[in-house]
Amino acid sequence: MSASTQTEPDLVDYDEVLTRYEPLIGLETHVELGTASKMFCGCATTFGAEPNTQTCPVCLGLPGSLPVANEAAIESTVRIGLALGCRIASWSRFARKNYFYPDIPKGFQTTQYDEPLCTAGHLDVEVDGETYRVEIERVHLEEDTGKNLHVGGATGRIHGADHSLIDYNRAGIPLVEIVTRPISCAGAKAPEVARAYVAELRDMVQSLGVSDVKMEQGSLRSDVNVSLAPIGSLEWGTRTETKNVNSLRSVERAVRFEMRRQAAVLDRGGRIVQETRHFHEDTGTTSPGRSKEEATDYRYFPEPDLVPVAPDEEWVAKLAASLPELPAARRARLTEEWGLSPTEMAWLVNAGALGLVADTVAAGASPSDARKWWLGELARRANDAGVELAELAVTPRQVAELAALIGAGTINDQLARQALDGVLAGEGDPAAVVESRGLAVMGESDELGAAVDEAIAGAPDVVAKVQGGKVQALGALVGAVMKTTRGKADAATVRRLLEERLLGS
Repeated sequence: MSASTQTEPDLVDYDEVLTRYEPLIGLETHVELGTASKMFCGCATTFGAEPNTQTCPVCLGLPGSLPVANEAAIESTVRIGLALGCRIASWSRFARKNYFYPDIPKGFQTTQYDEPLCTAGHLDVEVDGETYRVEIERVHLEEDTGKNLHVGGATGRIHGADHSLIDYNRAGIPLVEIVTRPISCAGAKAPEVARAYVAELRDMVQSLGVSDVKMEQGSLRSDVNVSLAPIGSLEWGTRTETKNVNSLRSVERAVRFEMRRQAAVLDRGGRIVQETRHFHEDTGTTSPGRSKEEATDYRYFPEPDLVPVAPDEEWVAKLAASLPELPAARRARLTEEWGLSPTEMAWLVNAGALGLVADTVAAGASPSDARKWWLGELARRANDAGVELAELAVTPRQVAELAALIGAGTINDQLARQALDGVLAGEGDPAAVVESRGLAVMGESDELGAAVDEAIAGAPDVVAKVQGGKVQALGALVGAVMKTTRGKADAATVRRLLEERLLGS
């Protein structure tokens, strides 16, 4: 039965899958490098430019045009390989991978085949306190394809579309492919390990400064391979390849869905079709793409218009020495410096707040203050707005300034939230907002004294309780004063004034 006509059975419960089958996963992650020009020509790489405005005879594959390799892209690829602990080849070359898709203007892709730049690395990831080592098969450099836009259908895919348009701006952008070896040790945690691997890889690449790794823009995307085998089997099952998954959550969901779907097929005596599959963000499901059961002859052969790449050992050593602190080492250091538990560090990482908190501390805030604001008030606001923390219109320096104003007694937490409103609205830095909005804490003054007297006069029953020995009832009077002063009074000062008036202390 073909991939396009196979009827999908009902899904098997995830926990039930694990009673009968062992999962094997693998990931092929593509990273668009942040070079100013394309891999083999001088065209710009600006994201979102008008379609087909960043093209030339080289990236369009016009007759007579000759490619020249981008040195910065080669360096970035070697840096990624070094960060992954790979062996860096002393001799590497490009090849032509021949296949005919509309988004491949040359009729072939210039890539690396049997002699990649980097091989045999690894990346350790942690899930629920357990470390999993993901072995890296290879890291190679190639060029990205153009982008198809299918118009007229309901799904944005070619099926049902009236016509298709092609934007070749992306064609030729340097693309690094990082291929894992099969991951067989994850078991029940396979979906989480897949997600953790892509997240760790994203953070590592970002720390190197070689890509913006924006998954929503396609700068980082993963092909997710999944297969199942009966427990105890000596052979692995047939795999499927879910293409171009572009969010961490979707990577996890794609693995989980494929495990449940494949188990259902196997349970009813069917067979898994080796095929590509599409992931659907709205439903968390996959659907058949194209069959890969018959070997595709890409007719690889060395690219005749490019010389081999032979990285000098001394140059590679200098790159290795220049690598920044990698994410795992940074987390370990900050966990110790800030006195955090592994769980607390995991909260920061999962919230996407670690870098923001670290930058806020670097700007002068204490680790506790920085964590409080980013994981508390700011996380709530980001959640309400449906955006990532880093997308909020407030900088770590401004958060540090807000914390400093609180520490100096200029404002309190309640006023700080009002000041934050102004910062997020674009009214300036916290100190300027405090001044323009008149948010400074009200010190001991005639105005504050009048507010205290008003609270006492308005609650004789509470006053009687306080003077009768129920001092805790002062809280109601403090609250009344804070309400009258719109949160500007200092609560400790208010309490002292009330005690002086009512208890003579």
